[in-house]
Amino acid sequence: MAGTTEAAAAFAEIPTTTLADVLGREQVMGMGIRPLWSPVPRVAGPAFTVRCPPGDNLMLHAAIHRAHHGAVIVVESGDLDHALAGGNVCAVAQRRGVAAFVADGLIRDLTEVREMGFPVFARGVIPFPGCKKAVEPLNAPVRCGGVAVHPGDIVVADEEGIVIVPSVRTQDALTAARAKLAKEAGETLDTWERAHRARIDEILRAQGFEG
Repeated sequence: MAGTTEAAAAFAEIPTTTLADVLGREQVMGMGIRPLWSPVPRVAGPAFTVRCPPGDNLMLHAAIHRAHHGAVIVVESGDLDHALAGGNVCAVAQRRGVAAFVADGLIRDLTEVREMGFPVFARGVIPFPGCKKAVEPLNAPVRCGGVAVHPGDIVVADEEGIVIVPSVRTQDALTAARAKLAKEAGETLDTWERAHRARIDEILRAQGFEG
């Protein structure tokens, strides 16, 4: 757990745009899952995964009492007719040290969530809650925002989007992201512009563009 916590802290310094460049499109959640209040801080933490059948939120409510400190609870739902959680659920999660919710679904009580400063990335809000009947395994592989998420994968989320770093690629991704950021930090806009124009012009010539 200590290694995972250290990795998450390191990834909190990496923008999702950089991680997207390093990891590729398949690790980036769809644009429909977005921060529900702004400005939201960047969060990074190991995934604690939850699956909720349509219309049911039991396992998310169970997860807030079981997720470890610093975890990002990632929810597979796909239901856009019922809220997965509300203000009290978010407040308890925050009090227990959960870093954020990333949910392929909806919440409610957004004013409360915004005022407490709890990061929630979801598809939106609806006032009607789901029921609590369906038992599903916790910390099993899920699919959220079009991305496969396994327990312990590193979730990095900010105002640009959500990127999932597979646990088996953590060190390589971190090394590549840091190298990219270091290179960009030492590059002036003039240098970038010259290189950019040369690259674009080369592509255009290869496609037969004249002008």
